[in-house]
Amino acid sequence: MNPFLSWLLVNIARRKLESENAQKTVSKKEIVPVVRNLQVELTHTIKECIFIIIGVFSAGFGLKGFLLPNHFIDGGATGISLLLENITTLKLGVLLVIVNLPFILLASKTINPKFAIRSIVAITLLAFVVHFVDYPIITEDKLLIAVFGGFFLGLGIGMSMRGGSVIDGTEVLAIFLSRKLSLTIGDVLLIINIIIFSFGAYVLSIEIALYAILTYLAAAKTVDFVVDGVEEYVGVTIISDKHDALRLMITEKLRRACTIYAGKGGFGAYKKTYDKNIIYTVVTRLELAKLKTEIDKIDKKAFMIMGVVKDIKGGMIKRKPLKD
Repeated sequence: MNPFLSWLLVNIARRKLESENAQKTVSKKEIVPVVRNLQVELTHTIKECIFIIIGVFSAGFGLKGFLLPNHFIDGGATGISLLLENITTLKLGVLLVIVNLPFILLASKTINPKFAIRSIVAITLLAFVVHFVDYPIITEDKLLIAVFGGFFLGLGIGMSMRGGSVIDGTEVLAIFLSRKLSLTIGDVLLIINIIIFSFGAYVLSIEIALYAILTYLAAAKTVDFVVDGVEEYVGVTIISDKHDALRLMITEKLRRACTIYAGKGGFGAYKKTYDKNIIYTVVTRLELAKLKTEIDKIDKKAFMIMGVVKDIKGGMIKRKPLKD
């Protein structure tokens, strides 16, 4: 055989083999992330389902163990359902689905269909729990009913929100109206609940309406507590000429991460700016006092901006507790 032809055939075979190996390598690289993504998706789905189930049973306990036996009402879609349950012959489980259904349909357009499906499943499950599960009546004291009924109902709403759904659809309506009107979500919810409590005062009694406001406040604070977490995070921006000492203090003494970004000081002579390194770090509310103390030790004139951070992920926030 011609040596050149032999060399050409060998090279063609070698290149074909290399191409097949490369394709296998690419296939492996493509398959591994897909498998990992499926594992992450499954883990998150299981966790969210657990949150929703806990939320549904907690809300059911608040309703049947406290509010329902004493003809109390709450705010939101649940309050509307409780109000209708007192003035109609329909059961609360049926009313929960009927009242929330328009809000869930709105959620499929305002937020996304996946959220709407989760929410309708959670609300339907709550309806079954309220209808079929027998909870013990805990107390007949009106103040305890208002406070703890609101607490367990708020715990249920908050846990369901952590699971990526709602069991009270008025939040969806508030989001929708806030986009159309010059109002915040909180303002819209306040208006909706004022209307509900006014009807409650007219249909039931002023006393029941006043207790309903207390129930709503207890539920709202519990929702904030569950959704935002036990520890509230604070983002701190520090501007100081002693930025190097502050950076070392935050990273080495407090064992927290920080970000340095370049800035220019605007205060000074005409047409003159001053280069400054700006420090940004995130700590918990409990750690804020310690951070302020350490900053004052280095630079009492340091300029600090503090703002609430709703949630964080990663970093060195809880890697090591602060020590005096």
